[in-house]
Amino acid sequence: MDTDIKNALRVLRNGGTVLYPSDTIWGIGCDATNIEAVKNVYKIKNRNESKSMIVLLDDAGWLANYIEKVPDIAFDLIELSEKPLTIIYPNAKNVAKNLVASDGTIGIRITRDEFCKKLISQFRKPLVSTSANYSNQNAPANFDEIDQDIINAVDYVVEWRQNDLNRNSPSGIIKIGVNNEIQVIRN
Repeated sequence: MDTDIKNALRVLRNGGTVLYPSDTIWGIGCDATNIEAVKNVYKIKNRNESKSMIVLLDDAGWLANYIEKVPDIAFDLIELSEKPLTIIYPNAKNVAKNLVASDGTIGIRITRDEFCKKLISQFRKPLVSTSANYSNQNAPANFDEIDQDIINAVDYVVEWRQNDLNRNSPSGIIKIGVNNEIQVIRN
């Protein structure tokens, strides 16, 4: 794992893209503050830039760096969630503008995955996390289901957990409004 983290950090710091395992499914990632790196992820996925992507953080304490005002309820939702949970927050800041939805929101998940936590902690920036598939295709549940063209398109492929055959699912998604209203997007 340490070699993968070292190699992934080198690529991320140089504006590259990585293919990596997360607490949900395999993802394509990059520096969430780098507009050009984010453009490359959209290109790899053949995805329209109007469809926003989420980012991962290693600790909820970093939310205030990327959200104007973190709703108090967010911390309870993160703590009480039994499965990975992405929360869509209003008023994103300090991330690449092409990650922010047209309404100013951004989806952020606090990862519980050991690899992702270490990578993000050492990177000290949020990490883009989008499923390792082409837009409008099924998300791969494990590494063996990732299209070879996607594997070839990224700058670094993490070896950690490539042989793991667990069938993980995408995260739940909840949207919190500016007045703490909650909308369940995906269970």
